This record gives sequence, C-alpha cells and structure tokens, in this order.
Amino acid sequence: MRRVVITGIGAVSPNGIGRERFWQATRCGISGVRRITRFDPSGFLVQVAGEVPDEFDETRYVSAKDRAHVSRSVPLAAAAVAEAMEDAGLDARAMPREELRQIGVIVGSGGGSQDFTEEQYRLYYTGHQKQCSVYTIPTSTIGTLASEVSMRFGFRGLSHIVSTGCTSSTDALGYALRHIQVGMMDTMVVGGVDAPLAPLILRGFQLMRIMSTRWNHEPTRASRPFSRDRDGFVIAEGAWFFVVEEMERARARGAKIYGEIAGYGSTCEAYHRVRLEECGEEPARAICMALGEARIAPGDVQYINYHGTSTELNDRIETRAVKIAFDGHAYKLAGSALKSLIGHPQGACGAAGVAVTLLAMRDGIAPPTINVDEPDPECDLDYIRGKARNLVIEHAVANCIAFGSKNSALALRRV
Repeated sequence: MRRVVITGIGAVSPNGIGRERFWQATRCGISGVRRITRFDPSGFLVQVAGEVPDEFDETRYVSAKDRAHVSRSVPLAAAAVAEAMEDAGLDARAMPREELRQIGVIVGSGGGSQDFTEEQYRLYYTGHQKQCSVYTIPTSTIGTLASEVSMRFGFRGLSHIVSTGCTSSTDALGYALRHIQVGMMDTMVVGGVDAPLAPLILRGFQLMRIMSTRWNHEPTRASRPFSRDRDGFVIAEGAWFFVVEEMERARARGAKIYGEIAGYGSTCEAYHRVRLEECGEEPARAICMALGEARIAPGDVQYINYHGTSTELNDRIETRAVKIAFDGHAYKLAGSALKSLIGHPQGACGAAGVAVTLLAMRDGIAPPTINVDEPDPECDLDYIRGKARNLVIEHAVANCIAFGSKNSALALRRV
C-alpha cells in the first residue's frame, strides 16, 4: 500500500491569518474568540464567536462582483488553498493541463454555504428579491464549494465534498488517504472550511442549549474544554487546507514533508441525532482503527489533539473514550484542545486539529489548552493546561466527534 504524506499547509483562523501566524498564536495560547461583529448579536443569549479578523481581505481571492454570488467559505478556502500550494512548492498556473488532471480536491464542510442561503432568504422575504443572486440554487448546493476550489486553481481531478458534521474534514483527509493509497490519485488538495456566523444558524444552535452564554463580557474565556465550569461551545469560522501526496513522489521532487497520514478510523454509534453514548466505546474504536492501520501501538503515541468542544457531555465522554483506547497510557499521553483558542469551526475543526498537530510535530512544541481553571473531576487526563510544552512527537492522533453519532480519527507519523 502506498504511503501518504502532507507537504503543504494553509490556514485562515480566528487567531491568525496564515499558517505561521495561526501557529504562533496557538502555541502562545492566544485566543481568537471575540464579540460577534458580522451582525448585531445583542438580541442573542450568545454574543461571542471565533471570527476571522477583519484584516482578512476577501477581494484578494474573490472579486467584489463575484462575492455577491458565493458564500464566505469560498474566499476563506481559496486563501488557505493558495497558501498550502505555495508551501508545497506547487504553482497551478504553471502546470500543464495533463498535470492538473492529476490533482484532486476533497473539501470537508458541515454547513457549506448556509450563510449565503440565509442571506438570499432574507433578501427575498424582505421584498428585495431583485437583489438575490442568480446563482442562489447552485451556490446553496454544498458540493459547489469543492467546485469553487477546483475552478479557481484549475484542478481537473476529482472534485468532491464531504459533509459529515464536525468530522467532515477529518473524513475528507481519510478519503484522500484511500484515494492515494490505491493509486487513484497522486496529489490531492484537501481540507475543511466553514463560515457559520449568521443569525439563523446562531439561533438554531442557541435553541439546542449547547453554546456558551456566561462569558459574553469576557469572550476569550468562553471556550473552556475540560473545565468544571464549561457551559457550551463557541461557534467559529475558518479554513485549513493541505497538499497531500504519495510519499515517493513528494520525495522525488524534493518536497518538505510535515508528516504522514498513517491511519484512519471512522465509526457510528447509531444512537442519537446530537447526543453521544455515555460509554465512549465507538469514539475509542475509531481511534483504535486508525492506530491499527498505522501499526502504531497506543503506548507509542506522544500527543493527541482532542475534539474538546467545551460541552458538558462531549468532553467527559471523549475523555472516557481516550482511556478505553489507550488504557493505562492515557494518563501519560499529552493532549490539547484547539477549540479553547479558536472556538468550534464546525466541519473544518478536524483539519484545524491536523494542522496544529503537524506544526507541533515540526517544532517539538505541544500547544496549550487554555481556560481549564479547575478541571472537571471526570476529565482527569493531561490537557497541557495554560502553557505550551516542549515535546518530541513521533506519533499523534487527531480526534473528531460529530452530530449523528459519528466518530473519526487520524493517526499521524513524523517522517
């Protein structure tokens, strides 16, 4: 079976635009959660989010005219893809058509273009239907996100979308792994993007009572994975993309390699639309599947990037799942929850976690989990509280859990 590596990373995050700024903020424990500015949140119980900073210039990636016909996810994704391609030493503009036919795209997104669809409904139902986009239907179709990436860079290989909730971009990377392993593709552009900061979306999550409402006056303290006083997740936006290649091909062209995607596991509890089974067996099994494919013993893993949403149920059950998967090694395993710093970017969160894990591998520094002032007694593992830690990482796991009882994990190896 062919081995698969990551050679380029691009990031547009609430706590930093660009890969290195995102990583520097993350390793320093700098939060990107702030009061919502994309619309007036004063009528909501939830008033904070992980927003990409205003300095992000959408017009570098989407013209002002075209912006009226696409969701915010498109410029976010385009920026992250452009950076990942440059980082990998690839220039799509200089590639012949035959070479572009060998580059596939898989985008993971939970909401896709929901923000765009919501805006079109608003225009129509307030009597401004003449301002609605002629592309309302195609843009509202979630698969269009992958098409937008392919069209903007000229990639002519497969162009697919994966939408499995919060596991979307983890699954996208897992599917890319499979495509390259069996020789269907040699190079793929893969990642996750979501831009769910819109009033109806926020209201819907608020109705579920799973979002933080206590920290509107101190936004950077709102996302509190594994803390005793956590009260829900913080919604966020962002994009994280990768260039994924067959290892020998990457080596032959002299590409730098961040790490290997060594294994992938995915399970479903078949239990509930939004709740996890208390036992934690299925998320544990997804982790074990990923490690089993990678032929990595649980005791050889140094780091785990937790899903860590800051919800009461999720954090407790994820901790339980890690204890099942790693047994006694769970208490020796360092891990961190990126969502404490950026909030929860929905279907893009898995890609964000993989980016952090690979950069931690590169630099030998494991990032912190902030706001764990007093750990939940049932969340008693090593979450790297408050401050980054020097750590040599040879093997790591990036874990994800989604609505609909879905669980996915990736095993990563330093090469």
